[in-house]
Amino acid sequence: MKKWYPLIISMVLLAGCSPGFGSDNKVVQKSNNKKETSVVSSYQISDQYYKNIYPYKTSKSRGLVVSNLNTSYDIEEFETGLMRVAQRNYPPDDYLFQEGQYLTSDTITKWLNRKYTVDQLKKKGLKEKDNVGLNPVNDEKGSAKQQNEKNPIYLAQILEQDYLTKDSKGNVKLSGVAIGLALNSVYYYQTEKYGSTYDVNISQKTLDEKGKQIASEVVQRLRKMDGLKNVPITIGLYKQQSKDSVIPGNYFAYATVPANSTSADDWKNINEKYYLFPSDDAEKAHRDDEKTFENFKTDIEDFFPNYTGCIGRARYSDGQLADLSIDIPIQFYGQAEVIAFTQYVAGLVVKTFPDYVNLQVSITANNEAKALIVRQSKAKDPTVHIYN
Repeated sequence: MKKWYPLIISMVLLAGCSPGFGSDNKVVQKSNNKKETSVVSSYQISDQYYKNIYPYKTSKSRGLVVSNLNTSYDIEEFETGLMRVAQRNYPPDDYLFQEGQYLTSDTITKWLNRKYTVDQLKKKGLKEKDNVGLNPVNDEKGSAKQQNEKNPIYLAQILEQDYLTKDSKGNVKLSGVAIGLALNSVYYYQTEKYGSTYDVNISQKTLDEKGKQIASEVVQRLRKMDGLKNVPITIGLYKQQSKDSVIPGNYFAYATVPANSTSADDWKNINEKYYLFPSDDAEKAHRDDEKTFENFKTDIEDFFPNYTGCIGRARYSDGQLADLSIDIPIQFYGQAEVIAFTQYVAGLVVKTFPDYVNLQVSITANNEAKALIVRQSKAKDPTVHIYN
């Protein structure tokens, strides 16, 4: 599901509104035993999002998250979903967000490897200290296909997010860490270079079991890092979808590890899932919402002859529709049509969908963005932007 909040930020800044970098927002943060003066923006899009510290510090593993994840939907949801998991322990009103500053690209890449046997280490010219892969050993017994199907890669990616607090004197410190572990629901492999690609489906039961085992090891390693010995750690398990999926996966469990503890055993289930509208799965699981979406499509068809259909990606939390992203491709023959169509759809959104749902409607023509309609939950009216 495409996220709309970065665009809203850019619209606000382009409009000339001050992000609120006043003297009252100055903070002091320790970095490499040195004190750095930074600022915290007083502007916050909504209570669902964290404030940030500027100058903005990018992740120590910047860019790595896009590797090993199957779709753009999973890439986005893996990150934003972890923020939602973090909110269960680190409320946005009390914490500031910072990208991960402890796990480097090199560290994560090594952790994503398979564990090696002694002979494999020798063949690769590695030492035991390099044997830190969190994925299972390939014992190299049987055919290449048997080896992969017996020992699939479970862990696809690792993501770190840091959460900070500010005291009355303006000092900022790390007060919580969130770790996301992306797990493969389908493992893809080749038996020879440039050969055919095969796949292995991994059951939810196996993901749950293997994910928790990996999480326990990750927590123990984090506790050995300087700066992470005595902060709470929230660790979430994410199930990524197959390569041909048009909806993202979801976080299905998380554990909270108290400061100074190395035990990740207090696991709680997360009841979230994405559905595609229209689809048989959505109709079976959420018939009323699927019917509402179909009515929305029909209302558009009745008024615009160039309309060819639309799809929706819906996120459900605890069985209730929470977010709905709708993509509408249509052929336009002038800007007047764009304006008329956008106005009609904006009114239809307010009329059709309940106000507790976060809504985003993207209107495109020939793969070019023409308009964006956004309505936050509980908002009376949507925000509309028509591109020139």
